[in-house]
Amino acid sequence: MMMSPPAILGACAGLTAAIQLLGFAVAYTLQTEKFYDILGGLNFLALGAYSAYAGQNADSTFANDGRKVANTIVFSCSRAWLLVFLAWRAHERGGDSRFDGVKDKFGMFLLYWTVQGIWVWMISMPAIFINSVAAEPKEFSILDTVSIAAWAFAVAFEIIADVQKAKWVKKGRQGVFCQVGLWSFSRHPNYFAEILQWWAAWLFAFGSCSYGNFNYQWFFSILSPLFTMNILLNTGGTGVMNANGKNLKRYYDACPKEYASYRENTSILIPFVCYKNVPKCLKRTIFLDLERYEYKPSVQSADSKKSE
Repeated sequence: MMMSPPAILGACAGLTAAIQLLGFAVAYTLQTEKFYDILGGLNFLALGAYSAYAGQNADSTFANDGRKVANTIVFSCSRAWLLVFLAWRAHERGGDSRFDGVKDKFGMFLLYWTVQGIWVWMISMPAIFINSVAAEPKEFSILDTVSIAAWAFAVAFEIIADVQKAKWVKKGRQGVFCQVGLWSFSRHPNYFAEILQWWAAWLFAFGSCSYGNFNYQWFFSILSPLFTMNILLNTGGTGVMNANGKNLKRYYDACPKEYASYRENTSILIPFVCYKNVPKCLKRTIFLDLERYEYKPSVQSADSKKSE
């Protein structure tokens, strides 16, 4: 008998816990963080594969359901790229500074792995829901078509942004800050794409609600895009919060006029042309260009510069 969607979601939570706890045990024993991101990526792929397998029966096979196939392909492409990119970046950097002073602390190191497990499971909720609902194949609605297209577009957009940034870094970080390709239209195009992905995935999952009495699970999966936005927009150690604020000092010290012009003319998140002409009220709301993301040098620093 086919498992119910809540049961599959619960099984995915158990599978995630097993993967992350095993990864932690090995990592703590070896005192290394080198495969932390890799296991995160593999965990995503494992949930996609498991939910696709567990969500089928004799009357509703995975291969005969276009919604599940499209969902799993786009989800797998997205997370496979994340796996490849993070593994490459860790190799290039020769480690991960996030774990400096953490690897030898059992509780804190375990917390890192626990948070990663929660992140993987919550982000995967829409994809798990789609794969776990038994359904008769039907044509895509307009919402289905738009949302899956937006999801695929966001995956491609993020890959292009990451590759452009990686090439720029390889060439020696010419110009101090990246403003090539997509980075000339958004200061964080990769974060924009990551957020867009999970809103699109959540909307695509809506089409599976009519197949059963699990609408509450679809609504609960809104945690996927909301959690992504919180991580990228509000968490100090990562995302936009980490990239802005006091971390902008290096740009203002190296090329203050050029960087100030870049910020004025380039959207912080949503790609946009002629951003300079957007009213400030819209920048502070729709475009999420919030005051907390700005670099504010101290009065002493400003006074010292004036005296030079």
